Amino acid sequence: IAMALGSAWKQMSWLYYQYLLVTALYMLEPWERTVFNSMLVSIVGMALYTGYVFMPQHIMAILHYFEIVQ
Repeated sequence: IAMALGSAWKQMSWLYYQYLLVTALYMLEPWERTVFNSMLVSIVGMALYTGYVFMPQHIMAILHYFEIVQ
């Protein structure tokens, strides 16, 4: 199991490194990177929450409009 955890950790480290390269965050200082990641996580969290709360209402409105649901 230790080998699997080591392999998973190595894969996650590689993915994080790719994230840093693609977003050019590797050039920022650690505190700037933390602020950026915190804002990104909060925006994604708010978007997911909003989708979870409001999408069922919109889907039902669309289904009622096309008379798929009475």
